[in-house]
Amino acid sequence: MAFQLPALPYAFTALEPHIDARTMEIHHDKHHAAYTNNLNNAIAGTEWESKTIEEILANVSKISMPVRNNGGGFYNHNLFWEIMGPNGGGAPTGDLMAAIETHLGGWEKFKESFSNAATTRFGSGWAWLIVTPDKKLAVTSTPNQDNTLMDIADVKGTPILGLDVWEHAYYLNYQNRRPDYISAFFNVINWDVVTAKFNSAMK
Repeated sequence: MAFQLPALPYAFTALEPHIDARTMEIHHDKHHAAYTNNLNNAIAGTEWESKTIEEILANVSKISMPVRNNGGGFYNHNLFWEIMGPNGGGAPTGDLMAAIETHLGGWEKFKESFSNAATTRFGSGWAWLIVTPDKKLAVTSTPNQDNTLMDIADVKGTPILGLDVWEHAYYLNYQNRRPDYISAFFNVINWDVVTAKFNSAMK
């Protein structure tokens, strides 16, 4: 099979109390696993079977909707697990913080913009912090399992931070209180990983 479900890089309990263990287990072992399996099934026997996930996402307008939906679900969740951690929280430093101040109006303004993107995304989707093709930071959101690497995205760029606002990501603990979940997310962001992704995207 072309793609494998990555192991969660920490225990299911690692992000408590902000994200509960039962949600993490179902989210990773059921939802992410299903996206992975469905993606492999959708590309089996096609020219896309040998491509990277980034190559697939860059061409989703030419491929079937199951590939778009499940390819996005596979990639987005890979990133989601990476950019969180048990020692998260706080704020970034160095070049990333400087870029936030230059491009997004500062730390508090970024938090407000990112939270707003996540809160106002109607239905299911994602909020993103991305590096645009002209090497600037931007905050945006996408519906469903779309992301900013896709050739159909309204705003394109390399995601360095993403927040899943599908109800399956938070409903067991937060029910309909999406803003509370978004606020809690800032306590588990691993800014070292986000910074590494920023540095890579800026090259």
